[in-house]
Amino acid sequence: MIPGFFVMLSLILAIGAQNVFVLRQGIRREHVGLVIAICAASDAVLVAAGVAGLGRLVEAVPWLVDAARLAGAAFLLGYAALAARRAFVGGGELVPTDGGEEVGVPTGSVAVGARTTTRRTTVAATAVALTWLNPHVYLDTVFLLGSVATSHGDDRWWFALGAAAGSVTWFTCLGLGARHLSGVLRTARSWQVLDGAIAVVMVVIAVSLLRG
Repeated sequence: MIPGFFVMLSLILAIGAQNVFVLRQGIRREHVGLVIAICAASDAVLVAAGVAGLGRLVEAVPWLVDAARLAGAAFLLGYAALAARRAFVGGGELVPTDGGEEVGVPTGSVAVGARTTTRRTTVAATAVALTWLNPHVYLDTVFLLGSVATSHGDDRWWFALGAAAGSVTWFTCLGLGARHLSGVLRTARSWQVLDGAIAVVMVVIAVSLLRG
C-alpha cells in the first residue's frame, strides 16, 4: 500500500485545474465534501481500471486521449472566461463564515438562508468535468499507475488501494485545509484577485493541452 500511496501523491501534488477548483471550493467552504468525494472516487475508479488493464486500451486507441485533450481544453477555456468575468466585473457579496466574519464571494450563485452558495449540481458537474476531461488523468492514473501496479504482481491491488488512499488524503487535506485561507479573502476585491489568478491558470493549462 505504501508505494501506491506515495506514487499517487507524487502525481497529484502539482498545481492543476482540479486542484485549483478543490482549493477554491475549500476556501468558500462550499460543497467541499461533495467535491472531495467526486475527485477521490474518480481516482479510485481510474486506478482500478488501470490495474485491470485499461491502460493497454488507452495505448492502443490514442484518439481517446486526443478527444479528452480537446474537450478538456475547451472546457477549461470556458471556465477561465467565467473566472475572468468575475475578476473584472466583481460584484461579489459578503457572506458570514462560521466564525461570524464576512467573506467576499463572487456572483453567479443562489441565496440559501443567510449565505450565498453555488448550486450543488453545478459544483458536482464542474468537478466531474475537470477530472474526466483531463487527458493527464488517463496517462498518469490509468496508464502509468496501472503499469507500476502490474510490476507488483500479486500485490498490485494493494498498490491500487494505497494509491486510492493517497488521493483521499490529498483532496481531504486540500479541501478542508483551504478554509484557513478564508481570513485572507475578506473582501470582494480579494476574490476578484483570486478569480483572476484562476483564470490565468486555466488558460495556461488549456493552451498546454492544445499544444499536446
